[in-house]
This record gives sequence, structure tokens and C-alpha cells, in this order.
Amino acid sequence: MINGVLFDLDGTLLDHRAAADAAIADWLAARFPGHPRQAEAPALWAALEGPYLARWQAGECTVQEQRHLRLRALCRELDVPEPGPDDLDAAYADFAARYRRSWTAFPDAAAAVAALAGPSGPALGVLTNGTQPMQEAKVRAIGLAGPLRTVLTGEVLDGHYKPSPAAYTGAAAALGLATEEVLLVGDDIVRDVTAPAVTGMRSVWLDRLGVEEAPAGFPRITTLAELPALVASLR
Repeated sequence: MINGVLFDLDGTLLDHRAAADAAIADWLAARFPGHPRQAEAPALWAALEGPYLARWQAGECTVQEQRHLRLRALCRELDVPEPGPDDLDAAYADFAARYRRSWTAFPDAAAAVAALAGPSGPALGVLTNGTQPMQEAKVRAIGLAGPLRTVLTGEVLDGHYKPSPAAYTGAAAALGLATEEVLLVGDDIVRDVTAPAVTGMRSVWLDRLGVEEAPAGFPRITTLAELPALVASLR
């Protein structure tokens, strides 16, 4: 029986990709007006995100260092001057401010969360791989801090990030539940769908593009509007 639902955040509740794409394009346009590769910046920034975040999550660098490294790598790729040591923090803060201004929930997020919330509903929370202060701020910014009071990142799960099994067991424990009682909803096939199964946690793949098959044995939805009925069938 499912007594708890954990949501991934970026790509599931919040349109991270649209926000990051807009922010890095604006950042480049402000620093280097008329750059000939302006249109390529979002895809380049997105490609750098995973590898550098993985280095931080593995303890190879601090979160501040990975931000610096990503900015420098983007500048090298675009053949523009890298921010100097005294400018790196300010340069990233400029991007981050633009990113925050672009935070927007997916249109189906609020209604799905509201349909699950309530005294007789499952315990609700967020399990995400970002930094704790930023992810909490995102949940507040998109108006879901009320029903989603529990926001969990590796920073509060003893350094365990998805897809580490300890991230899922720790998140279930934070809800006061066994992993078998929890359903994880997310857009990443590995981190949000197949990896939790090792711990006994249930999962559902949110395939917003609706173009792929779910891994065998895992449910797939194309919108969060489908989630309340799925949860009801598991309770």
C-alpha cells in the first residue's frame, strides 16, 4: 500500500530546463552582446550541468567550485573571455538571479499535488539532487511549500544523492515510512524510476514528451494529471 509520494523537482514540478535556458541566454547576451553562437548557449550549458553536478555530489569539489568550473567551461566552448577569479562569484550570481526569475511550475503540478494533499491522503515530499536552500526556495516560489513541506536533498541525507540507494531509504525514513510504502514520481528514468526499485520503493516515470516506452514493470504517465488516479489504485 502506498502511504507516501515523493516528487522529483526539476523537470517534474518545476520547468528547470526552460528556466536555465532562458537564464544562460540572457546572461551571455548581457555580457557579450551579439555573440554569433548565442543560440547554442542553452544546449551547451545543459550539457555541462550533469558532469559538473556529479563531481560535486561525489565530493570532488564544492558546490561553489563546480559553478565556477561550469562557467569557465562554457566560456572556453564559446571562445569568450573567462571571468577572472574576482569575478567568478559575481558572474554566477548574475546567472542565478536570472534563473530564479524564470522559475515556473509546470501547469499540471499544483492541481496534482492538491488532489493528493489532505488528512486522508499520502504523506507528500520532494526528493531532489540540487542544493538544499535553492530547492526549498524553488518549492516556495512555485507555491507548493504548503503541501510539500518535506524537501530532501543529499545535503540533508548524509551526502547521499539519487541514484544512491541510501537516498531513497533515507527519504522514506524522513516521511516515517518503509520504502515499500513510498511512490517516487520523476522524469529521469534512472534516478527516479529504475534505481529506487533496488530498495523496494515504487516509482512512476513522468514522460512529458510522450515519445518513449517505460522500462518493463514500471508505470508511465505523460502528465501529472494522471497521478492521483494512479496513487488511488495503489492505496
